[in-house]
Amino acid sequence: MGSGKSCLGYPSRTAAVIAYRHAGASTAEIANLIGISPNTVTALEASAARSQRRAVSTEHPGRAILLPVEIHDALGPHAAKRGRSVSYLVRLLIQTVVNENMVDAVLDDGAEWGNA
Repeated sequence: MGSGKSCLGYPSRTAAVIAYRHAGASTAEIANLIGISPNTVTALEASAARSQRRAVSTEHPGRAILLPVEIHDALGPHAAKRGRSVSYLVRLLIQTVVNENMVDAVLDDGAEWGNA
């Protein structure tokens, strides 16, 4: 995130924008709270997203998977509640299931898989 002046108790305007967005505020609400234009809110979010993608791509080399939109959207509130991205939450869930040797338990717990 940016290293600018503190803003509304956050270390930077970017940090404030991200925090208020995770809390569910609209672009217009964030702009009004911080005293910047809606375009600046969008620009700060885009910059933070680029920084996060760069960090994730270098910290977590691996393979990409396609996640159905409805699953992604369903996980959104859970990720936001923890101040994380959906991608981070998915990685954490999968990593935990694998590391704790829970794959069979998760897949077999009440599921009827058929002959796929």
